[in-house]
Amino acid sequence: MRALLVEELGPDYGGCVLKEIDTPAPGPGEVQIRVRAAAVNFPDLLQTRGEYQHKPPLPFIPGMEIAGEVSALGEGVDQFQIGEPVVGGARIGGFSEYAVSPAAILRRKPDNLSFSQAAGYATAYLTAYVSLVRRAQVEAGEWVLVQGAAGGVGLAAVDLAKHLGCKVIAASASDDKLAILQAEYQPDAVVNVTGGFRERVKEITGGRGADVIYDPVGGDVFDESLRCIAFNGRILSIGFASGRQPVLPVNIALIKGFSVMGVRAGEYGRQFPQKGAENIAAIWAMADQMKPRVDQEYPLSDWRAAFDSLAARKVVGKTIVRPDL
Repeated sequence: MRALLVEELGPDYGGCVLKEIDTPAPGPGEVQIRVRAAAVNFPDLLQTRGEYQHKPPLPFIPGMEIAGEVSALGEGVDQFQIGEPVVGGARIGGFSEYAVSPAAILRRKPDNLSFSQAAGYATAYLTAYVSLVRRAQVEAGEWVLVQGAAGGVGLAAVDLAKHLGCKVIAASASDDKLAILQAEYQPDAVVNVTGGFRERVKEITGGRGADVIYDPVGGDVFDESLRCIAFNGRILSIGFASGRQPVLPVNIALIKGFSVMGVRAGEYGRQFPQKGAENIAAIWAMADQMKPRVDQEYPLSDWRAAFDSLAARKVVGKTIVRPDL
C-alpha cells in the first residue's frame, strides 16, 4: 500500500516521503480500514517537525482523523462488518491507503456525512463542545466571539454556538472568508480583525463586550481580546496559530473580572473519562444538525499541497486527503 512516512523531523515536511509499504494486519481487538478520507490538522504538521506533545518513534505515518470502510477484522471484533463505513481517530496512521485502529475508538459513519465530512468532524467539534459547554458553560443569548472563525476548530465553534442559541460574532483577517461564513453559517455579526477589532465588538454588543471569546489564534488577537471581554466573561485559549504565546497581565483580569480557561479536549477526556465519553457521544448525537465544511480534497500523491494549504491558512473548514483518488 502507499503511505506517507515521516522518516526525519524537520521544517517544511522535508522528512516526509510517499512510499510503498506492507499493508498492516489488524491484531486482536483491532480493525483494518480502507481509508477513504483523512483530515489534515495542525498537530499533523507539528508532528512532522517534532513540535507536538505526542512524539511517535521514526518512521511513522501521520494522520489523526480518518473515515473509511472496514476491510479486515482482528480477533474478538464482532461489532463491525466488512465493508461497513466507519469513522475514528488515532494519534498516527491516517495518511495511507489502509490503517489499523482499535475497534473501541471507531463508530459507524453517520449517513448524512460524506467520508470527507466525517473525517474532519470529531476533533474540531469535540474541541468546540468541550470549550463552550464544559469549560465556558455558555448560555443561550450570550455573545460569543470566535477568533479564527474560518479554520476547522473556529468554524465548528461558530456552528455549535449557533446551535446552542448564542449570539455569534465570527472574526477573521479575511473578508473573503467572512463572506463565506456569513453566507453558509449566518453568524449574527462578522468582524475583520485587521487593524483592530475591540471597538467593533463593543459596538455590536451594545458596549458590554463578548461574554465568551474562543481563541485558537493567540498573539495579538489574544491581547486585544482582553479589551473587549465582558465583565465576568470567559476567554477560551485553544491554541496559538499566530505563532506567539501571549502573556496575561493579571491586573486586567482582576479589574474586569474575567476568566481565562485553557482547553485541551483530548486531555479533558483523559482526566475525566466518564465526561470524555459523554462529550464524544454528544457530538456524534448532534452530527445530523451540524454543518462540517470541507474546503478542498487532495489525492494522497498531492499531500504536500494539502499541508501547504493549511499552513498558509487558506482554508475555510477542513483540508482532506483522499487516498482513493
